[in-house]
Amino acid sequence: MQSVLRSPLIDVMQFLILVWGLYWLATISIDNIGYNWQWYQIPKMLYSWNEHGFTAGPLLKGLLITLKISAISLVLSLVIGLITAIFRLSGSPVAAALARIYLELSRNTPLLIQIFFIYFVLGPVLGLERMASAILALSLFEGAYASEIFRSGILSVATEQHEAAKSLGLSNYYTYRFIILPQAVRTMLPPLTSQAVSLVKDSALVSTIAIYDLTMQAQALIAETYLTFEIWFTVAGMYLMVTILLSICVSFLEHRMKLP
Repeated sequence: MQSVLRSPLIDVMQFLILVWGLYWLATISIDNIGYNWQWYQIPKMLYSWNEHGFTAGPLLKGLLITLKISAISLVLSLVIGLITAIFRLSGSPVAAALARIYLELSRNTPLLIQIFFIYFVLGPVLGLERMASAILALSLFEGAYASEIFRSGILSVATEQHEAAKSLGLSNYYTYRFIILPQAVRTMLPPLTSQAVSLVKDSALVSTIAIYDLTMQAQALIAETYLTFEIWFTVAGMYLMVTILLSICVSFLEHRMKLP
């Protein structure tokens, strides 16, 4: 019975009920102002069939760009977060100072400002294009928060484990690789999942530098068709679908890790 209650399907049902409730309230509110719903135009914005077969529509193309940016940024943010956490725990004053400066700058300034700074200031100097600038900005921003998750996870491992590794003559690399991180990952997985979900949602800000991700495609379609509510509800559902699938995958992985 407990396994059923903890099933990710329950979370999915709760999300769907919540979304349907919000949609119902929004529909009643919008109907009161006489809005003319045109849901029949949404499918062609997602896909089309022709003599060449399936063709992705603007929203689906934008979703693929969003997934690409989010996936690359997630991997880089995890690497940056792990390195930053190790720097803070290394005992080196220089490494700790560099990590602290990076964390303070990343966490105490808005992501939108960081995107603009990297694209308009660092981009021309380093030769970064829009996509690279967006990925770098997201990776640095999310990596700062991921570093705190890694640091707390590493500190959750008993100090005896570190001492045992030293007594065996293991280097710091092998100590973290085979002893510390495998034990810490169980406690880090849930907050890292939340961070990954935040990254997917934060990726919508890359539209501000003219990257045609899902949000930018939606804005272009709204300017062309004036189907404001239909398009934004569809985009919200697509973001929700991505984050739910991500949560389900992590829940499955977490369940497998708990198995003997």
